[in-house]
Amino acid sequence: MLLQRTIERIDTPAAEPGFLGAGHSARPLINADFADSDPFILLMDDVLDKKDSAPVGGPHPHAGFETVSLLLEGELGDEAHRMQAGDFQLMTAGSGIIHTETIDKQARMRLLQLWVNLPKKDRWTTPRVQDLPLAHVPTLLRDGLQIRLYSGALEELVSPIKNHTPMIIADISMDAGTDTSLAIPGAYNGFLYVLEGSVLAGESLRLLEEEQVGWLNRPATSASTQLTVQAGTAGARFVLYAGQPTGDTILSHGPFIADKPEEIQALYKRFRHGGMQHINSVAPEQKIHW
Repeated sequence: MLLQRTIERIDTPAAEPGFLGAGHSARPLINADFADSDPFILLMDDVLDKKDSAPVGGPHPHAGFETVSLLLEGELGDEAHRMQAGDFQLMTAGSGIIHTETIDKQARMRLLQLWVNLPKKDRWTTPRVQDLPLAHVPTLLRDGLQIRLYSGALEELVSPIKNHTPMIIADISMDAGTDTSLAIPGAYNGFLYVLEGSVLAGESLRLLEEEQVGWLNRPATSASTQLTVQAGTAGARFVLYAGQPTGDTILSHGPFIADKPEEIQALYKRFRHGGMQHINSVAPEQKIHW
């Protein structure tokens, strides 16, 4: 019998005014030291209700980690990497890259954007971007349960996404009263984020409601473990994030993650002097469309 996971902490993060101005709220879903959230650095639930056509956003750099974007509503991106609701993108910033997120019209959008640490050996890897559209997302439909698997392996599903840091990302919807058990590697750190309804999760079936984050315990085993989930009376939709901790310490400053202060300084210098390539201009083998 598999070891049962429990929910050891429940957070209820508040939405804050976003940097895009009027109509933008940002809810920070990870409120923990990196040692506790490893390999996950930050995760924002961004909601934009834009009433004008003034452009917001624009090109900006990243390095030393990966951005993981799951678009829940609306559309986002430029012509080369246009995302629509249900689409997924994993961008490995690695040694340094520039990408563009500009919105220049009235728009309603909701985006979950995660920063995932790269293992130290892959910190400065060659940048690449992987796009997985909704139509190609591995999906399970069974007895009031729907699982869309964007990364990793879960149930009989396997995502095509290539990971430097092994992780499971799944958008799970359940009809009222439905229950299931999910197999998760014991070494993985993870949490649930409830998008709609409510879910009872873990061995003691702790209640998680809309916009709450439930962190899984971290058992002292690398064997497979089991997470029990049961939908509430109005059904449930939640996202499961679970990943292999890197065990590293990191230094975060602005759009960059590094191991030492001098690396942060070098990244800013290279960016200011035009030394970072735009993701749209990288070699074809660095652009993967699943």
